[in-house]
Amino acid sequence: MNQSKFMELKYIKLAACMGMATLLAACSATTSLTAMHPDTKIYIKEAKGQDAPRTETLSTTSFGQYEFMAVNGDQQPFYGVLPLKFNGGYLATDIIFFAPAAFFNLREVFPHYQFDVANQSLKYRKSERDNWVEYVPTEAEKLRAQTWFKKAGMQGANNAVNP
Repeated sequence: MNQSKFMELKYIKLAACMGMATLLAACSATTSLTAMHPDTKIYIKEAKGQDAPRTETLSTTSFGQYEFMAVNGDQQPFYGVLPLKFNGGYLATDIIFFAPAAFFNLREVFPHYQFDVANQSLKYRKSERDNWVEYVPTEAEKLRAQTWFKKAGMQGANNAVNP
């Protein structure tokens, strides 16, 4: 094998490795979870932690949702579904490299969430410089999350344990 063919194969392998690394990196997103009030516990479907503030890495999804429950003392638990952002870059990468991946990674968590149990609202933003967007879950989203946590054995502040 001559030197140019060897270098060509080396670059093809390098490009393939970089492409795979890009695809694997696109499978999750990291988010910062904070709360308006101290001692708030935040539970999210498929997340490991519960204390706020914290950082979580959650899988990207195209059709799924992340139900949450936030509890603080004797206040009514706050249930809902995290708002997710669409990532057009993932769609372009999926089309170029592997189209079926679009069924798994078109939406991801926002980088920043702030929970307010007292007002039953959630704020989110893309970067520290952006203004917060306030979000109040619909009754259907609250019920969906409440049902999920009930099935997981977590029912409000008094029974809150890690799933």
